[in-house]
Order: sequence, then C-alpha cells, then structure tokens
Amino acid sequence: MKYTAGNRRLMGTAIPLASIKTSKSWRVGEFPDLVPFGAMCRKAGLTVLQLLPVNDTGGQSSPYFALSAFALHPLYLRVQDLPEAAKAPKALAALDAFAAEAAPGERFPYDGAVAVKDKALRAVFDASARSIMADVALAAFVEENPWVRTYALFKHLKEANNHKAWMDWPAERDPDVARLAELWSDSATAKERLYHTWVQMHCARQFAAAAETLAADGIVLLGDIPILMNVDSADVWADRRWFNLDMRAGAPPDMFSELGQNWGFPTYNWQTLEEDGHAFWLNRIREADRYYSAFRIDHVLGFFRIWALHERDESGYLGRFIPGASLSREELHTNGFSDERVRWLSQPHIRGDQVRNAGGNLDKAARSLQQLGNEDLYLFGPDIHGEKDIRSLGLDGATENHLLQTWRNRVLLPIQDDRFVPTWRFRDASAWNTLSDQERGTLEHLASGKQAEEQPIWEQHGRSLLAMLAKASGMLPCAEDLGAVPPCVPKVMAELGVPGLRIPRWTRNWDSPSQPYIVLAEYPELSVCTPSVHDTSTLRGWWESEGERQGFAAAFCPEHQGTEKFDPQTARSVLSTLATAASRLFVLQLQDLLDLSDAYRSEDPAKDRINVPGIVDGYNWTWRMGPDAETLQKDQAWLAAVRSVAESGHRI
Repeated sequence: MKYTAGNRRLMGTAIPLASIKTSKSWRVGEFPDLVPFGAMCRKAGLTVLQLLPVNDTGGQSSPYFALSAFALHPLYLRVQDLPEAAKAPKALAALDAFAAEAAPGERFPYDGAVAVKDKALRAVFDASARSIMADVALAAFVEENPWVRTYALFKHLKEANNHKAWMDWPAERDPDVARLAELWSDSATAKERLYHTWVQMHCARQFAAAAETLAADGIVLLGDIPILMNVDSADVWADRRWFNLDMRAGAPPDMFSELGQNWGFPTYNWQTLEEDGHAFWLNRIREADRYYSAFRIDHVLGFFRIWALHERDESGYLGRFIPGASLSREELHTNGFSDERVRWLSQPHIRGDQVRNAGGNLDKAARSLQQLGNEDLYLFGPDIHGEKDIRSLGLDGATENHLLQTWRNRVLLPIQDDRFVPTWRFRDASAWNTLSDQERGTLEHLASGKQAEEQPIWEQHGRSLLAMLAKASGMLPCAEDLGAVPPCVPKVMAELGVPGLRIPRWTRNWDSPSQPYIVLAEYPELSVCTPSVHDTSTLRGWWESEGERQGFAAAFCPEHQGTEKFDPQTARSVLSTLATAASRLFVLQLQDLLDLSDAYRSEDPAKDRINVPGIVDGYNWTWRMGPDAETLQKDQAWLAAVRSVAESGHRI
C-alpha cells in the first residue's frame, strides 16, 4: 500500500498482534482484532499502528524465528469467521473453552494456543475437505503465491518428522527443484499440503481485509521485516544457494555481552542473490506491500555489513564483518611476521600446566589436540572448528572452560584462502603481550588500515541493497539502526529517505566526555522516535528501576529530577516532552500509553516487558493488554490524555 502521509508529523503505537485484546477476541490477538484496535487508535489521535512480524514461527514464540519469509501465522486466523466453520461446532466449542480458561491479566500460553488453534483449524478443514480441495480459489491462490508450495511441503515434512529441524530429518534434507515438484504432485500427501495452503489463503484474506479497513480509516500500518532468516525455515531448506550455512550472524563483544552474540541465523550469499536479481528480497517486499503502507527493516546494519561467525561457534567472540577487508599471509610476511609468528598469533596454544593448575585434565581431549614436539604445549586438532566441537568432547567442567577460553584467545582469526582478520579484542589476547613494541605498532597500523578500507565497501553494499528495497514499493521504508553504527549508514539512509530509530534514553553524544543527551529538537526529521521497544523495559520500568533517571530528567524535563515514581501525571508530562522531538514519527509501545491511567497501568512495570533478549522461556513474547480496545475507546479521560501528548508535539 502506498504511504500517503508525506512529511506529516504522526504519532502512533506499537504492539505485537498477539497482544491485542478486543471484545470479540480470542485468548490471543487475531487479524480481525486490528479493526477495533485501529478504531480506538483513531479516537485517541494515533495514526500509526506498528506490528511485530506476523509470520508463522511454529513452536517458537519469538516472531523473529519464522518458518517462512512469506507465510502468516495460523495463530492469528479467526476460525469462527471461516466460511466452513459452522460445519465443525465441536472445534468452535473447544476454542471457546480454551479462551474461558484465561486468567485476568495473564500472559497467554503460546504453546497451548498454537496447539488448540491448529486442532480447531484441522477439524474445520476435515469437515469440508472434499469441497475445499476442489475449490478453484484455492488453486488460484497457489498459482499466485508460488512460495506456498514450498511452505506447505516443509510444514508437512516437519510435522511428519516430529517437528525436528530439517537438518535432522532422515530423508528429504536436500531437495532439488525436480524433487520439490515430485513431492508437490504426490497424491498421497495432497490433503495435508492443501490444509496448510488453505490456512494461508484465509490468513491472507483476513489480514488484507483488516489492513484495507485501517488504511481507509487513515491508519498507517507499519510492518516489521526481519533481515535474517531462521536456518530451520522453508526458504533455507528449499533454496540454500541464497544462504551461507557455514556461517551464523551475531554481534561483536560489548559492554552488555562480554562474549558477543550469536543469533543462530545463517548469513546471506549476496553474490548469488544479486545474480538472481534479488528475487527473494523483492518478493518479501511485494508480499509486505499487500498489507502495510510502511515497513521497518530489523537490523538494517546487516545490509552494510554483518558480524559473521563460524557455524560451529556458540558465542559471538570470534567473528568478522562481511563484507570486509582482511590480511594476507604475504602482507604479514612483508611486515616482518614469519609463518611461526603468524601461527603464534592465530592458533591458540594450550599449556598443559595451566590446564592442570585450573583443576583440569587433558587426557580425554588428547585425540583432538596436537602436541608441539615434546613440550607441554598443544594446538587444537583439525576436527575442532568451534566452541560446539569443544563441548562435544565430554570433558570435565574445568578442562572444558579452559579450552573454550583458550579457543577465543588469539590475535588473528584465520579465514579462507590463507587470510586473516584481527579479532575484535586482539589486544586482550595473551599473545599480544609477548610482542615487541614494534610488532604491536605494526599490527595496529595494519588493523586500522583495513578498517579504513572497509568503510567504502560497506557504503556501496548498503546503498545498493537499500536503494533496491526503497524503490520496490510505495511503502515508507524505516530501519532499526541501533548499535555501533558506521558513519556511512546514516549518510546512505538520509540519501535514500529511510528514517532511522531514536530511543531517547540511548540517544546521546557518546564521544563527548560527559556523554550528554541529544536535544530533541536536533533529532533528524527523517527518524522515528520511541521511548521503548519490545527488547527493552518500558519507559516507566526504566525510570523506576534502571538508573539514569536524574540525568534524563535534567535533559528533558527538569521539573521531574526528584520524581521517583512514574505516575500518570509524570508519564503525561514526560511523554508530552518527548513528543516534541523533531522526528517525523513518534511511536510508543501501548504499555507506555496505558501508564497514563491509574486504571490500566500494571502493578509491576517489569511485567509489561515484551522480551528479555538472551532468554528462551514461556514468558517472553506473551504479553497481552489488560483492557480491551473497546473499553479504551470509551474512556474519555484516557483518550484525552493520549491526545494531549499528540497535540503537544503537533501530531494531530
């Protein structure tokens, strides 16, 4: 859908679809719930509705672990609205019974909801299977959406293999185009395939109908497109040419993560994607264009460069940026580093006495080590490619921990074709301390030179990809550009008209000794300002529990420097101030807006958090709003508070 708001200053709210509650909703938000929620937004002066990804994630509650870049999550399909639903009254009763079990203020049970919804959908399908399978509309949907064939096959095979990842299937792990066609033509599995196809057809219909209603009511629906794909997805399974399965994406070490981050997603083979005309990405944009008038690219830095790790590593410590520059062995030779010196810097050396002093024993690991002569000194053997391999040796804790630390302890990281890159914290490696001042100076010079070489590489790479996506539709492209941002990123985004993200608590001049907060009036017009996101605490949770409140208040609202509790009056004052940011869009999580009322604010703001990164449990991603949308729409005091925030920023 075309973005028609131009440069107008807008205010909106962000919420996962599953978290929406209306008077007609089930235990989890569904596509039709967008309509009454959108009506509430409009009444409150909110003209932007931002959603998290809505793709099918199977057994994963995180919306960023999709089984398909295109398929919608069946969890959001309203069964009662299906034309065949009346023929399966028991299925509808089961859905009602599950909904009746909900406790006030609960975080919904994701696994249970997925199971109950799937059982009900299958019952409805089975009751009308013959007519559904002969439906010309279903056949037309398949022809119009070729991705659904791969997705339906993948879902069928995944269920047939007890939901294991495709890498662990006993068969059909590596299908070619011909084999995929054979599987699709197999009459024995036609019913199962068409079940998944039928579900997707109705998901698309319900979502499109809701999106069209929102657009007609002047609501900008802002979608979320994750840059990376789940390795266990239909897209990776069916066409591995586009992905580097021997690499994983993540983030380098920082103050929040000593060992960096390994997200587990394969990196892209950009050369193959380019040879294919970037069809995969263009198709993703076209699919999003059916529903959204704006979209957010998650981790846009990955279009410029991605922190890539060996797929056998667990942490994000030993990574490198791709694309990037590297050192050849010849360059190292020219600068005075012999092969023996290069080995010392790039291959971790294990000292037996250090292992024993730490309470470990190398006997069990001997088969995976190479002893250097008669010394009590060892190298890792050729069968060790990463931290996962060390863990697979079955060593005692002390030995395993020491070997893991040693594996990461190096100055240079070997990569393909006899080339090397400095590790992220090469100065912390023990080998660094053994170098002469001249050797250190030489390596520092080489490292800084390669970093300078990378900047134009990243700029060209990011500009090419972002330009392609920006031109692919009439939607407004936005981007999550948090983290250590290279100078070329904001430059390219500004050139292409792509708004970045500004979170006031983190938007500071970090290079200045006092690290002052950036003045709101100095935010780029081409940006989205938001007080909190799904991976952070809410504004109230941060204010009351995470420090920096006084510095933040001094910068933006001095009258609240001594205010400890973020009550509704404080919330209204602070949000009204933040709404004056020069950013084109001001988007708040619904939780931050509910804090404007004593009736709706949670007793504990920590319970309003959507996700705590790095934790996989049944709590993350399952938040649900307390009051329903219709209740909020009738609450004149709350509506007035929200509208006053919007008016303070001239966003109405």
